[in-house]
Amino acid sequence: MSCGPNLAERDREVGRYVGRIFKGEKPADLPVQQQSKFQFVINLETARVIGVTVSNAIQLLADEVIE
Repeated sequence: MSCGPNLAERDREVGRYVGRIFKGEKPADLPVQQQSKFQFVINLETARVIGVTVSNAIQLLADEVIE
């Protein structure tokens, strides 16, 4: 199991920043932003190999379940 930043959302935000810079804004004037969307991923294959059972309730909370 892991919880980490949503990479697609991060990439979109980088694109917005680059667009603002190309339109003439100074990078120093842009606000610092913190990641606000995260993903919860469960790798069931690895869990089985190491003998960990992940309940259905936890699996339902996951954004992605790797079989």
